[in-house]
Amino acid sequence: MGFEEAEKCKFNPFDLTKIWPHGDYPLIPVGRLVLNRNPTNYFAEVEQIAFAPSHLIPGIEPSPDKMLQGRLFSYADTHRHRLGANYLQIPVNCPFKVRNYQRDGPQCVNDNQDGAPNYYPNSFSGPEHNSKHLESACPVSGDIKRYDSGNEDNFSQVGVFWEKVLNEQEKQRLIENISDHLVNAADFIQERAVTNFGKCHPEYGRRLKEALNKLKNKQTISMRKSNL
Repeated sequence: MGFEEAEKCKFNPFDLTKIWPHGDYPLIPVGRLVLNRNPTNYFAEVEQIAFAPSHLIPGIEPSPDKMLQGRLFSYADTHRHRLGANYLQIPVNCPFKVRNYQRDGPQCVNDNQDGAPNYYPNSFSGPEHNSKHLESACPVSGDIKRYDSGNEDNFSQVGVFWEKVLNEQEKQRLIENISDHLVNAADFIQERAVTNFGKCHPEYGRRLKEALNKLKNKQTISMRKSNL
């Protein structure tokens, strides 16, 4: 999806509760993650590993998704708290030698780039900016203010999921899982839930209501027997 398509999209394409239909935007394989051995030392290779969405390779950039934008900061910040300011020097997080200006600080675990300069610009062949790896420009329009996302279409994609993705066995399990938990809620909450699921797809709401009624009948019969 390009920026122009995102502007005209009928739903917010950067809302993490929505999906981009694969029929319109098929998935693009970008690589393979191969797990070819077990860790030799659990602490060094598992406990100290630091995954973060901000660890991106050139050519892949984050979207304006607000949740993702928050995680770009929070994951790395958590790793600094958990593993130290130089967590990226730990071998499991940096299996190659780097040249940059991120030096010093507590818990340095390598040679700290020896005597390389830690300021830019410099006259000692320090690393230069690579214009090939600059982030792409992102056009922005509209007013910056608070919006009520409850006014958006929050039902049609769920309806498509029910009608075109789930088979009959999956639908039945979904209804059972929801009704088993929802039956213990207050009646007005149950009615509201049935209404919302019915807005997604009429059959979805109808089957949920039927399942709730069956469970309520069982509870009533059980209570009568216990009072005998």
